[in-house]
Amino acid sequence: MPHRSPAGPRCERAPTPVRCVAPQNPPNRWSLSHGGGLRPGGGTAGLMIDLRRLVVLAAVALLALDPGIAAASPAKSKPAAAAVPAAPPTPPFEPLPPPKIYLFRGAMGPIFSTGMDRLGEKLTQAGFSADVYEFTICRWIGDRAISSYKESPAPIVLIGHSMGGLCSIVISEMAAKENIPISLVIAIDPAHATGDVPLNVERFINIFLSDSVLGGGDVVAVPGFRGHYASYDLKENARVSHINIEKSDDIHRQIVAMVTQLPRIPPQSQADAVPLRYLVPADTLVELWDSGVRVPVRRGDTMGSIAAANRVPLWTLAQSNSLAENATLTPGQTIVVPRHLTPPEPAAAMVTPPPPAAPARRK
Repeated sequence: MPHRSPAGPRCERAPTPVRCVAPQNPPNRWSLSHGGGLRPGGGTAGLMIDLRRLVVLAAVALLALDPGIAAASPAKSKPAAAAVPAAPPTPPFEPLPPPKIYLFRGAMGPIFSTGMDRLGEKLTQAGFSADVYEFTICRWIGDRAISSYKESPAPIVLIGHSMGGLCSIVISEMAAKENIPISLVIAIDPAHATGDVPLNVERFINIFLSDSVLGGGDVVAVPGFRGHYASYDLKENARVSHINIEKSDDIHRQIVAMVTQLPRIPPQSQADAVPLRYLVPADTLVELWDSGVRVPVRRGDTMGSIAAANRVPLWTLAQSNSLAENATLTPGQTIVVPRHLTPPEPAAAMVTPPPPAAPARRK
């Protein structure tokens, strides 16, 4: 029987001495020679490795000759992130109709509250519907104002002197029960018995003399009030009294400006409105701000620089923040600054640039 060693020549037993011969390659087997050519022999394993090398070399050569083949199988791109839909643009604010203004005299109005008549005339000259009434018919006028609003909604403005100031709050309370807003209430040295400002009032201004016997109403707002509130005590000004406070031409001018701008002021979030309470210094003309707003302090800011930047007197910052006029400020703290409610700035016209000219053709 032939005997094969694990590795080496094949040996056969014969009558003659054992004869060993080297193994021969089976026919039709090929392998790579050292020069890179094919030569017969090499075994099955070597042939498989050589064929793989040939396939790889052929593929590399083919790609080098024709780059278009690589482009035929582009790399898979990552799926694009889903686009976040843009928020719809805010519709432009439509101006409100002209306000209806109701003015009320105090006790013995034809004698002591003639400033209400003068103010009514100035508002009428400015193009508004302004009527002056006695406070004694307060509730009847309130019913008329409510009926008029239900028929033709328009901003309501209530202005009253002395008992007329009390009447303005009474009508505001009547409107609150009907869910009717009051756009602006201005009380001029109202009576002590004047009630609190109800929640339906959007803007309230009180100009008074805290030491006045005939007026002196330090009117406050009900808990939860979120409108604009400003109170101005003029008791330091010796030239102002209960019977002339409503006759101030400067106050009239500011009220007419407020009413004129009112239809063009869009509804605003009142969450940031800070109430103002000022004791106006002597011989100082009162400026009727609507409310305060909190302004962050930056590095290097001082009370004076913030007052100058916001164009307000330094004493207003000191009082509204309970600070000294030379108080040291810390970056990050907030300062209450008085402000006016004004119409928004008109949007600048968008000018579309002309398309670039087409290049001239060569003839």
